[in-house]
Amino acid sequence: MKVSDFDYPLDNQIIAQYPCRIRDQSRLMVLRRETGQIEHKTFEDIPDFIDPGSLLVINDSRVFPARLRGEKRSGGKLEILLLKKRDSSHWEALFKGKYKDNQTLLFKGGLKGRLVKALEKGKVLIDFQINEKNIANHVLHYGEVPIPPYIKRTEAESLSIDSENYQTVYANAYGSVAAPTAGLHFTPTLLKRIRQKGVEIVVVTLHVGLGTFKGISCEAVEDHKMETECYSVSEESAKIIRLAKSEKRKIISVGTTTTRVLETISTPEGKVASGNGNTDLFIFPGYSFKIVDALVTNFHLPKSTLLVLASAFAGRDRLLRAYDAAIGMGYRFYSYGDAMFIL
Repeated sequence: MKVSDFDYPLDNQIIAQYPCRIRDQSRLMVLRRETGQIEHKTFEDIPDFIDPGSLLVINDSRVFPARLRGEKRSGGKLEILLLKKRDSSHWEALFKGKYKDNQTLLFKGGLKGRLVKALEKGKVLIDFQINEKNIANHVLHYGEVPIPPYIKRTEAESLSIDSENYQTVYANAYGSVAAPTAGLHFTPTLLKRIRQKGVEIVVVTLHVGLGTFKGISCEAVEDHKMETECYSVSEESAKIIRLAKSEKRKIISVGTTTTRVLETISTPEGKVASGNGNTDLFIFPGYSFKIVDALVTNFHLPKSTLLVLASAFAGRDRLLRAYDAAIGMGYRFYSYGDAMFIL
């Protein structure tokens, strides 16, 4: 398959720059895989399409304020995006600026770092020279929630908008550099309504990494390599998923991140394993889904791994026809955009 097979004309004006004022008032397109039938609803209507006894699986990863601003000793401004902890004091990060070995970085609040070495693809290794607890405390106090690069706003505007809106209402486990955005549409009231209908809700965790922003740069889709992301599934959650599968109840995945966790921990025979691990699973058309029966997802950018996964689930032609309809009807796209429920 060619990457161009997953392209479509995108006007930047349809990329949502702001969250919906009330989360569950975003628009919802319901797409039925077998027939291609489309219905246009509001997200608060989603319980009407979920059968009693179904299992809704959510990703409770919380975006940590990974963007740190500061300056060099020379006074020049700098910005980093923390990506991955190597050990108690060393972090991989994206670095904006001219790299120089052993350069000292001075951040807001008195935190200091040293550039240890350059890594691939604009990444660097930074030594903060303090213990892990103090780094975490500093980041939580002075860091900023990183928003995707296609959202164009001022720093002050982002600080006032994103600290709460760019988190799901059930976010719990710090670790993501991007939100599992399909979950942004849920409210506590809506989740309560879903439970009252007899739907069970279970939690898994996948910490979203930089790869969520990364497009497919190779010509053949199959050649793309996903960046590794870490996940965690408790034995209690795995037991609930196993039981639902054995009883042939419908399993609904909220988002591509949740889908990748569920498909990583399962086998074709229906076994589901608990535990902590890493996944680089790349799902593209031809993949045989083992666990997921329905998918809640947003509208994704052209040539993205997220669009490819949704195409694998719904069928490429059917999905792109739905996208064409969404564009024609003024749906809002990507992280703060509207939602799709693929049944």
